[in-house]
Amino acid sequence: MLQPKKSKFRRQQKGRMKGNAQRGSEIAFGSFGIKALESAWITGRQIEAARIAVTRKMQRQGQIWIRIFPDKPVTSKPAEVRMGKGKGAPEGFVARVTPGRILFEAEGVPFDLAQEALRLAAQKLPIKTKFIVRHDYDYNK
Repeated sequence: MLQPKKSKFRRQQKGRMKGNAQRGSEIAFGSFGIKALESAWITGRQIEAARIAVTRKMQRQGQIWIRIFPDKPVTSKPAEVRMGKGKGAPEGFVARVTPGRILFEAEGVPFDLAQEALRLAAQKLPIKTKFIVRHDYDYNK
């Protein structure tokens, strides 16, 4: 599962996710991608499930890029614990995603296969996404 090798602090405040993605909103590596249309926290498990779905569908041909990384620790307290007594222990890591962010990119496979593979990946994620194609992609290849 994806998580940082080390971090400066074990716990982090929740924060707010306002506005659209400022960076990471253009296709940079591949010809196809999925773009987030909503904001959410995406866990390392969800990213891994989507990655596995894509690689299975593409049968390990072509190449994929994961453009998000879960670097924010999320804590939770055990069930049926009284209020107070400090913040809970870190439970996992999430990636903050805002609208417009590219989540996955693919290259080296036909258009139909890439579209289907990324559709399967999008089903594993808790947000609405959109399939996008690089603006200079040649459909006649």
